[in-house]
Amino acid sequence: MAASSPSRLLRAGQSGRCRRCGNRIDLYQRPDGRPIALHPAELSAANVPASCRWHLSSGIAHPHGDGSAWCRIAHAVLCPHRTPTCRPTPGLEALRRELALRTRRMIDTGALPPLPPASSQRAADTGEPDRPVAQLLLCRYLAERPLEDLRCVAQTRHRRRCPQPVLTCERPAGRWRLLPASPHHGQLALPDTLMAVYDLSHLPHPEQLRWRGQRCPAHAAPGAADLTLAGWQPFDPLLHAKHIRTHLPHPQARPHRRG
Repeated sequence: MAASSPSRLLRAGQSGRCRRCGNRIDLYQRPDGRPIALHPAELSAANVPASCRWHLSSGIAHPHGDGSAWCRIAHAVLCPHRTPTCRPTPGLEALRRELALRTRRMIDTGALPPLPPASSQRAADTGEPDRPVAQLLLCRYLAERPLEDLRCVAQTRHRRRCPQPVLTCERPAGRWRLLPASPHHGQLALPDTLMAVYDLSHLPHPEQLRWRGQRCPAHAAPGAADLTLAGWQPFDPLLHAKHIRTHLPHPQARPHRRG
């Protein structure tokens, strides 16, 4: 457990399943705080290219080997529904085929329904970003899903994840604005352009903290434990260029605040 963590979320043991292929993944934080999904088993370092090796230290995933004969590997390299991010070795190709067979079995048995193109179709029809950019606490963050689908990450008394949304009619909402897509200090400059940003910077500081922690109003206080990591990523206009939208969502596509 991180000594400086505002919640009681353990650094290790955050496992889940890939939304694309259904195979198990282990979630860890990188040194910069961003999450990374790793394959749950250690692999022989001899079968993994040096650029694809990861190792764990104090619950933090580091993008290189630690000199031992074993290492971890990012799930994106093995996921059968993704293009490999590095040149796979024969051993990795065999493991990738094994995961593809597991995915096929889950689809055949109904345990993993095929991914619907709903979010992409909704974005094309209404202009609503499937992964919107929000501005809060003087920073910009890329959400993992549409704003109305963001779910509280707090743990309930029954040791389950809270089912309540972050966006509710109980609290003031943000507003869509066209703001310059200016990069942070030290990044390469982009051509002058405006991008759609869900601006929360006018809200009180505690309310921005609630959004950054991805909590519902009932779990806004830091006393409750988090069951999983918040889905925000620090927004990088170069790395996340495909998520930049140069127009505001249509009025009927604005986030609906649930009661």
